[in-house]
Amino acid sequence: KIWNVSTGQCINTLRGHNDEILDVAFNATGTKLVTASADGTARVYNTMTGACQAILIGHEGEISKVSFNPQGNKIITASSDRTCRVWDVDNGDNLQVLEGHTDEIFSAALN
Repeated sequence: KIWNVSTGQCINTLRGHNDEILDVAFNATGTKLVTASADGTARVYNTMTGACQAILIGHEGEISKVSFNPQGNKIITASSDRTCRVWDVDNGDNLQVLEGHTDEIFSAALN
């Protein structure tokens, strides 16, 4: 759910994942947010409309961390499949797979 902190009102209920949400991140302008889920996907939502704009599919395990880059045009995801992935925010394309870890990854940042 997205809440207005000033009024306490629920603005939107975001739907789409079929397992628990493990992380959420907003872009710098607050117009988009990305969710990380135990269902192995991340989803990009428009914060004003609640519409899902992209589903990031490719990990083989749960996604524990998501983060936007400062420009807001890329997202990094960290997963229990021992990879991080870099994604294009606008079309959901997987731009890069970062491999090499020997255990699950719990955090990631993109600059």
